Amino acid sequence: MARKLEIAQWLTPLLACAPLAITQPALASPPSSLPLVQNGGTWASGHVQGIAVDLEGGYIYYSFTNLLAKYDLSGKLIGTLVGWTGHLGDLDFNPADGKVYGSLEYKADEAFYIAVIDVSRLDRIGVEARETEIFRTVYLPEVASDYSADMDGDGQFNGNIAGTPDHRYGCSGIDGVAFGPAFGETEGKRFLTVAYGIYGNTERADNDHQVLLQYDIAEWDRFASTLTEAAPHRNGPAGVNGKYFVRTGNTTYGVQNLAYDPALQRWFMGVYQGRKEAFPNYLLFAVEARERPAMADLVGVPGQGGAEWERGLLLDLAEDGLEDPSTGIRGWQQKADVGLQPVGGGLHYLAVNSGGDNSQTADLKLMRWTGDAQQPFAPLQADK
Repeated sequence: MARKLEIAQWLTPLLACAPLAITQPALASPPSSLPLVQNGGTWASGHVQGIAVDLEGGYIYYSFTNLLAKYDLSGKLIGTLVGWTGHLGDLDFNPADGKVYGSLEYKADEAFYIAVIDVSRLDRIGVEARETEIFRTVYLPEVASDYSADMDGDGQFNGNIAGTPDHRYGCSGIDGVAFGPAFGETEGKRFLTVAYGIYGNTERADNDHQVLLQYDIAEWDRFASTLTEAAPHRNGPAGVNGKYFVRTGNTTYGVQNLAYDPALQRWFMGVYQGRKEAFPNYLLFAVEARERPAMADLVGVPGQGGAEWERGLLLDLAEDGLEDPSTGIRGWQQKADVGLQPVGGGLHYLAVNSGGDNSQTADLKLMRWTGDAQQPFAPLQADK
């Protein structure tokens, strides 16, 4: 299949869509070597949870929860990383240090990490994470504190149970990760942004916000540690650079895939569909990068000291897509929950998972952003 991309083929429809596109800077052309499709192999693992793309190096990475696969753009398998029992989720590639960052959960230990993976050294099949310095981890105490919060005050923490009243904001851990600017900015320093998983509990009202943490990772080398699963470490930053909330309605396990698109200057959040009837339960949401966080009521989250609601830094949803008239919530019915990665020029890779026990696979397709409420992404076509 031809891979060369004709700029007019994807740029013209993009500029002709919603007003959003014409307010953005000129869109840079993506590399012409990008494949239109790619398969991530078949593995005896969990289903694909995230992807990352190294545009300059020419690699695509797939997280299959307990396995990381590295492919080049031609579809050749370069290496796999294995050897942990925790849940490796969404990924992002950091061009500043050449490493892949991913969410990593050990709920039984109330331990949540960012895995920092030196993928430049991943050059063969079956590399054991515990036997090399490739796989390092940074502990996130903010997440652990919210996850383990005894919200009903009965003196007991009920653990990994969706129906419990425990877990602040319904926090089930972490999933989505992406690098991007501070909220309210389109330029400047890039922060690692981490999204909470949120239990899909329909019986409570304090879990209707997505929770996003931003971290400056400039000094994370002093925290990054080898993970010993028998004795999980607690080496990580004491605080966060920012904690933000987006009211979307409850979703099942929060933001599964988080992505920042520098060309469109917006954050995308792909989710598993929620089940609360009062909300539209969209599959994809967006926040404009220039949207400044504002201190506001977190409706549904009980306040303290006589306040009806807790207050936090709230981000509004982007003003396009479908709109639910009863809540004002906007989004799209677009699957983006197991792999979403911008690659430049309004183009994104979206993943679809398939397979069963011991046979999980992922299929990537290169898509262009259309801005259309019904079909926000459309597949690119091969050259004629």
